Amino acid sequence: MTTVEGQYDIVIAGQGAAGFAAALYAARYQTKPVVIGETFGGETAIGGSIENYPGYVDIDGFDLMMHFRDQVVKYDVPIVDDKVTKVVGVEGCYEVETEYSGTYQTQTVILAIGRERRKLGLPNEEEWTGKGVSFCSVCDAPLHKDNVVAVVGGGNAAAEGAVLLAKYATQVYLIYRGSEFFRPERIIVDELNRTPNVTQLLETNVVELQGTDDLEGIRIDRPYNGSDELTVDGIFIEIGADPRADIPKELGMNLNDEDEVIVDTAMRTNIPGIFAAGDLTNASGDLKQTITAAAQGAIAASAAYKYIMEHPAACPWHAAAPPQEEAVTA
Repeated sequence: MTTVEGQYDIVIAGQGAAGFAAALYAARYQTKPVVIGETFGGETAIGGSIENYPGYVDIDGFDLMMHFRDQVVKYDVPIVDDKVTKVVGVEGCYEVETEYSGTYQTQTVILAIGRERRKLGLPNEEEWTGKGVSFCSVCDAPLHKDNVVAVVGGGNAAAEGAVLLAKYATQVYLIYRGSEFFRPERIIVDELNRTPNVTQLLETNVVELQGTDDLEGIRIDRPYNGSDELTVDGIFIEIGADPRADIPKELGMNLNDEDEVIVDTAMRTNIPGIFAAGDLTNASGDLKQTITAAAQGAIAASAAYKYIMEHPAACPWHAAAPPQEEAVTA
């Protein structure tokens, strides 16, 4: 027998920047939201020090996400540590199924479940994330002033990351398994080739992360300068990330060629009553950052509120009568 955990105006799937921002705005619109997410803070929480989020000169990503969460808790929004496994449409409403806590009934859903970073699959890769291992060159490059670092990958993100890191680090190793880089823009390749402190190691794989409590070096499968070991202070794994598209595919959402959910300027999907925000979507192009995710979460909550106001009788599980519309101040 399915356990129904409650009826809500908005179920927000995801505990990252997009999900918490959506919850904040949904609460301020006086709707009844709930946040359900498997991993607190998303990519931001494990990104280490962040220096490009407005309002903070330097803040740890976990601490930033705690500020997001605390602001949501202030409005008494329930936050459930669980994984959303399925969303089912039922007569103008939705049932949101979870792995452990039961089923949540709602009029609208905001999917903010982000992406899954591709990993090398090496021992200590997850344990040392934030301790020398990073998946975001833009976020962490300034932390490696005068260091030696490696970047793994062959696309735009890896090439751009290497160029950026070269402005801080004394030496950057750009490591790629292929014989030539994969799809970087020509202008990026030209800039890469003009950067003297970037060494390109093609047809090479990283096969081991070395260190005691954090990263101290790497081992490669094709020796460089007579050695298969490189001493590095950091490694940036830029081999891409895949949208968590299982639920969108089951729902029949429109996706682009990269499996990103296609949304309009209000974060609406092609499924009425379902919205998407953050790195799951195509909304901000290639720029996947905490600030863009938060902005999209706020927009999605605003759109969900308007949907509830415009369709007050669409769902019998509607948690509360729509309040009088009020402006939400910044």
